Amino acid sequence: MPLSIGIVGLPNVGKSTLFNVLTKNKAETANYPFCTIDPNVGVVKVPDFRLDKLAEVSKPAKIIPTTIEFVDIAGLVAGAHQGEGLGNKFLAHIRECDAICEVIRDFQDENVIHVSGKVNPEEDRETINTELILADLASIEKRLDKMKREAKSGNQEIIHNSVILDKIYQHLNTGKAVRELDFDDEEDIYVKTLNLLTIKPIIYLLNTGEDDNNDHLPTTTDLIIRINAKLEEEISNLPENEQKEFLKELGLEESGLNKLIRSAYEILGLETFFTSGADETRAWTIKKGTKAPQAAGRIHTDFITGFIRAEVINWEKFVDCGGEIKAKELGLIRTEGKDYVFQDGDVANFLINK
Repeated sequence: MPLSIGIVGLPNVGKSTLFNVLTKNKAETANYPFCTIDPNVGVVKVPDFRLDKLAEVSKPAKIIPTTIEFVDIAGLVAGAHQGEGLGNKFLAHIRECDAICEVIRDFQDENVIHVSGKVNPEEDRETINTELILADLASIEKRLDKMKREAKSGNQEIIHNSVILDKIYQHLNTGKAVRELDFDDEEDIYVKTLNLLTIKPIIYLLNTGEDDNNDHLPTTTDLIIRINAKLEEEISNLPENEQKEFLKELGLEESGLNKLIRSAYEILGLETFFTSGADETRAWTIKKGTKAPQAAGRIHTDFITGFIRAEVINWEKFVDCGGEIKAKELGLIRTEGKDYVFQDGDVANFLINK
């Protein structure tokens, strides 16, 4: 199942336009709040030029990219944590996502209303982030009250966890997201069970106008990407060969959407390894730090217990020498055991005990 990115923001900031371009699924778009009531979900391929390079060498019957899921969540408004604008329902959808893409409007259009009556990217960012912080604060406060009562029993685990909750509560009370807090390994195990909104990785996507050259970047250390969703929509409607030419005319190496997809993949701490042969050339998603048996398990769960060893080569070496046969002749393919940590760009064969 692909990891998911929730697309959030105020109404009429361009979320559904962005989603339509990403997935080519035409979610309803309209010039009024809450036209998207149930989240639209689309699975999109992660662009990776390495896959094409490997396929040129292996000449497979199929090329299969890795994927990521985008969820178009209806517009949030001030008061969402208290249920305003169906806020509770929408916040629940965000909780189910692995990361957040917050779309912020930075375009002027008299025909598209803004819920607050004016375009102000920094204020919009603050509105959404405040709602997420307040929702987490309410959740933590409820848990903390209950846990403090239970801690009177002297249970050490409960006492330990109540200290963690209090640490989070105090931090949220300063108006800061939980992802800005540091936790040790032991604390992190418990924190993950809380399913907090503001601990999720976040990308800010500034949706600009065609002639907008203003630098209205919000004040944040998080990742910010600027794109023009309407222009991206025009690009996506062109034939693939014309898209590249159009991007070249605009002085761009790649579309903003490709950059967004890759950035989303990266902030989730993901890497890619490949398998490449006559049947298929395929990209596989793993978490950074994944060891060889667990990487094999991405292909089939039985491969974890049956793992014997992996034959591994970097994708560039695989391409440069013209494929697996030549790579073996040149001694470029390494044999790795259970403790090998897979690296981004590895090409692998797994030897499995069946």
